[in-house]
Amino acid sequence: MQTAICSFSFHRLFAAGKQDMFQYIQTCKELGCTQLDPWNAFLSEIKSGDEVLHAGHNPSESQHLTAAGEGYIEKVKAAADAAGLPFGCIAVDGAHIYEPTPEARMENRRRAYLWLDICHRLGAKQMRVDAGGPLEMPSDVFTIIVDGYNDIIQRAMDLGVQILIENHWGPSVLPDNVIKLLESIPGLGLLYDTHNWREDVRDEGRKRCAQYAVATHVKTFDWDEKGNPISDRPDEAITHLLEANYKGCWGVESCPPNGDEIEGARNTLNLIHRMVDMA
Repeated sequence: MQTAICSFSFHRLFAAGKQDMFQYIQTCKELGCTQLDPWNAFLSEIKSGDEVLHAGHNPSESQHLTAAGEGYIEKVKAAADAAGLPFGCIAVDGAHIYEPTPEARMENRRRAYLWLDICHRLGAKQMRVDAGGPLEMPSDVFTIIVDGYNDIIQRAMDLGVQILIENHWGPSVLPDNVIKLLESIPGLGLLYDTHNWREDVRDEGRKRCAQYAVATHVKTFDWDEKGNPISDRPDEAITHLLEANYKGCWGVESCPPNGDEIEGARNTLNLIHRMVDMA
C-alpha cells in the first residue's frame, strides 16, 4: 500500500519555524510513508510564518507563494533521494485556472508552468491545480476553466506529470461541478479530499466522486483515546474509496485542533492501515 502525508498537515509547525522541507522528508520516512506529497508553500521562498498561515487559510489568495530557486530544489531532490522517497502529488496554491481578467489568468498560468517545471525536476507524478472561480460555475467560467486545464494538461503530459483537480474551494466544493469538469476534460484526475465538500452535499460528494479518485487527502481532525476519529467520519469516505476499488496512494491531510500535527498524521495513517488491511 502506498501512503503519503500532504505537508499542509504540518503547516503550523512550518509557520512556527519548527519544521521545513527537509524535516518533512524525515518525518515522512519515520512514519513509514512511501512517497512525498508536499504543499507548495514548503517549496517556496517564505518570509514569515504569517505568509504560511495566510496561504493555508486563503488558497484563493496564495499568489505570494513564490517558488524557491533551482539550487534549493536540487537540495530537496537530493534529500528525498537519500531518504528513498519519491515525489507523488505536489499541491499547488496560487496558480488556479480562473480569475476575472485575462491578465490575472495569464499570471496564474505562468505560475502553473513554473510549478510544473519544478514537479518535473523533482520527478513528481502529479500536480494539483485548483479550478478557481465562483461556486455556481456559470457557462462562461466553465469554458475558461476547461480551456485552462486543457492547456496545462497538454504541457504536463510532455513532462510525465498528471494534472489533478481537488474538491477544495470555489466551484469544486459541489460534486456536480467536479464531475462535470472531470468528464469534460480528458486527462484530468481527481485529488479526492474526504472533507472539502459544501457541508450539505458532503456525503453525496464522498460517495459519487470516489470512483474518480486518483489521489486522496484523508482529512481528519480530532481523536479519542483509542485513536479513533471523533468528528467528520473519514472512515465512511475511506469505505467509499475501497468500494470504488481505489488503488492510488493514500494521502493524509490532518488538521488537529489541538495542534499536535505529528500525532494527527500518525493517527490518520494508522486509521488508513487498519481499514485497508481489513478490506
